[in-house]
Amino acid sequence: MTSFRAGTGTVRRPADDGLGPLFDPVSIAVVGASENPAKWGYWLASGALAGAGRRTVHLVNRRGGALLGEPFLPALGALPAVPEHVVVAVPPEYVRQVVREGLELGSRFFTVITAGGTDADDERALAREITSRGGRLLGPNCMGVVDTTTELRLSWGDFPTGGMGLVSQSGSLALEIGRMLDRAGEGFSRVVSLGNQRDIDAADALGALVRHEQTRVIGAYVEDFKDGRRLAGALAAARAAGKPVLLLTVGRSPASGRAAASHTGALVSEHATVAAMCRDTGALLLDTAGELVDVATYLLAGHTRRTTAPAAAGRLHRIAVVGDSGGQGGLAADTLTAAGLEVPSLSAPTERAVGAHLNAAADCGNPVDLAGSGEADLSTYARVSGELLRSGDVDAVLLTGYFGDYTRANPAQLVEESEVAHALADASAESGRPLVVHTMARDTPALAVLRRRGIPVYERVEQAAGALAHAARLLRPPEPLTPVPAPAGRPLVDAHYASARELLASYGVTFPVAEFVSTAEEAVAAAELVGYPLALKAMGLAHKTEAGGVALGVAEETALRAAFARMEKATGAVSFTVEAMATPQHAHELIVGVRRDVSFGPVVMVGMGGVTAELVPDTVVAFAPLTTEHAGELLRELRHAALLGGWRGAPGIHTEAAAAAVCAVALAAAEHPELTELEVNPLLVHPGGAIALDAHGVLSAQDTGVGF
Repeated sequence: MTSFRAGTGTVRRPADDGLGPLFDPVSIAVVGASENPAKWGYWLASGALAGAGRRTVHLVNRRGGALLGEPFLPALGALPAVPEHVVVAVPPEYVRQVVREGLELGSRFFTVITAGGTDADDERALAREITSRGGRLLGPNCMGVVDTTTELRLSWGDFPTGGMGLVSQSGSLALEIGRMLDRAGEGFSRVVSLGNQRDIDAADALGALVRHEQTRVIGAYVEDFKDGRRLAGALAAARAAGKPVLLLTVGRSPASGRAAASHTGALVSEHATVAAMCRDTGALLLDTAGELVDVATYLLAGHTRRTTAPAAAGRLHRIAVVGDSGGQGGLAADTLTAAGLEVPSLSAPTERAVGAHLNAAADCGNPVDLAGSGEADLSTYARVSGELLRSGDVDAVLLTGYFGDYTRANPAQLVEESEVAHALADASAESGRPLVVHTMARDTPALAVLRRRGIPVYERVEQAAGALAHAARLLRPPEPLTPVPAPAGRPLVDAHYASARELLASYGVTFPVAEFVSTAEEAVAAAELVGYPLALKAMGLAHKTEAGGVALGVAEETALRAAFARMEKATGAVSFTVEAMATPQHAHELIVGVRRDVSFGPVVMVGMGGVTAELVPDTVVAFAPLTTEHAGELLRELRHAALLGGWRGAPGIHTEAAAAAVCAVALAAAEHPELTELEVNPLLVHPGGAIALDAHGVLSAQDTGVGF
């Protein structure tokens, strides 16, 4: 009988990071092991046995049987020793029983493949039972865990070995990413299938990957962000450790079925919040699994290439294109430009240096068209690419077209084409600048050389362009995360403040002179204090204009009485403001709002405001609270930022005052968790400062749409 007991030479894991037994247990028990390759129990058992030289493996099936000579024991209690990590692949109705048996024995790590009960409450109860005993749970309803660096394969399917760690709530997506990575010559260091995240969640798994030395790039697919702030902290830690995170999620399509209590609620989706989290933590939010693999291929290749030039470390924007076809070179240039990169003209010295290697028909500009020079001498590819990489005119070179396919057409060129591939890799390494190859070939010896030497290879030019563009985004420095302040010391809104504007004024937000009134007679008296022309507004409404709750430029008493009567009838409001008109020159309207997200906490949105805020959305999002520097950066990210900076000779706004107002609204909402939404719309920003013309808040204890 083959022995699957680990001997005295068992490799022990390094210092425990809290999840050590999940990735490198001393012993494993697979409960639900099977001899049938059509069942999960077979894949889990055979995968566990593949690492038996490193750890002790126990297989459990109450009906008996054996796999690869290892007998199935009837229950955990029949094992000769306590397993550190128990994998549960039994029907849901037996999960709790198996877990309890393992806990009684002393097992503390459980990976539950099947559902943990009949509903979410059952699963939460299962997690509480495990964690209350000092244990940890992966799943339930997960695909398992793989660590190729510790010979741990507890999952269905095959996972290629490489430098990418993956955290995924979708098992099938993990398999798809693995297939694509394998075709690109890359693979996984670890794969964690999260399942329903009843205990171990995305933040836990990401933290473990940050600490995992062999993981160089991290991929993640997350649907339920749970504690979004904690996850953001894990992303920031990955950035600090030099490990790029490539994130996929769902929700780009418009959300349905949710009534917005304010403009903010309509304009801030969870996807926008996730995008803001990625921007501010240095992670990269992508749209497809293909994009994730393309970027990972580029980044993993970069870890095998020595980069010494400052441009390679801090800039990736100017791209040179080298092609053996004018058509492919031109399309590559257009694709790079569409991706937000630059294909610049070359300096005269660089054009002369490139031209020295080409025939008279070649084009020495950018794109460089070899015009048959490559076919005449394959080394031309490496010599021209080397000139461009060393020139200082560009940050990277994209080689596009036929290279890599010469051997397939003419096997006699196998050695020569492979030698040129080495020369291309040498040129990239010596210059410290990346070379990316787009080729019409597939799996040829020359391409194998390029991949082995750390040169990313793509079958479509848009893959290469996208990878370069996304990698350029990763070079942007992240914003510091500001902790959410404790609410202590601030009175509750509904117990202290009569209105949202009163709350915000206490934080330093400026409003026009105003008087609160409830009758027409009070409004007339207030007008004497405020002065005509004035504005009359109904209080407690989110969308005042649509409801008939705003009258501007009221010039005299008769008009004021008429406006009051119309407004009272139309809105049913019981409180109104009579306020001075604010008409500074060269002013622009912004909207500033904060929504309390169930996963991410207070999220601030700033954008172009007024009555068209939702018609033509132009907004950016960040976590609240935030610094004035970060708020200023948000203003500069707006598509209409040029208007704020001064357009066609007009003076720019007072950016510091606008940023301070944004910060004040964000802080007020963050310090008052009893508010689900808080909004200023419009915030009138102008060269002399910023003034809030209207404010609205929604209390969590009130019905949606009812505010103060």
